[in-house]
Amino acid sequence: MPAPLSLLGEAHTVISVIPIVAGLYSFAKHGGIQPEKRSGQIYLSGLALSVVTSFGLSSTGGFNSGHALGIFALLVASAAILVGRVSFLGRLRAYLKAFGLSFTYFLLWVPGINETLSRLPPSHPIGNGPDSPPVQMALLAWVILFAAGSLLQAWTIHRSHALSRARA
Repeated sequence: MPAPLSLLGEAHTVISVIPIVAGLYSFAKHGGIQPEKRSGQIYLSGLALSVVTSFGLSSTGGFNSGHALGIFALLVASAAILVGRVSFLGRLRAYLKAFGLSFTYFLLWVPGINETLSRLPPSHPIGNGPDSPPVQMALLAWVILFAAGSLLQAWTIHRSHALSRARA
């Protein structure tokens, strides 16, 4: 049976729901996370808070791969926002920005999937850590879903550019 959540663990879990919901809303409403939209701003703020609160948590007693993923997600989010402003990249910047921000959503879920499957249901968790087959299968499914979603986003951006050129 997994260790019970600390008060910080509970706060981190609640905070982590914010970017999950805001990101899902952004994908459904706007086709991706857009920092200029309110949902994108909530997503990015929630992501930052989620990463910061994770540093007080560790089953290993120190810095772990979940912390590294959080830092990496923040770096990718920053790079994606900046690349959207680099004019010499032309139309490529829309693809890079969308992919980068979607990748942060992907990264957000990696430790979440592991923790969720390693804790639920409380009486008999589905998985028992990142090496357990149920967790690995769920992560594989998440990679496939991310790849399909990224292709769909790229196709949508391409269509949008094609329609813009046709109107001009």
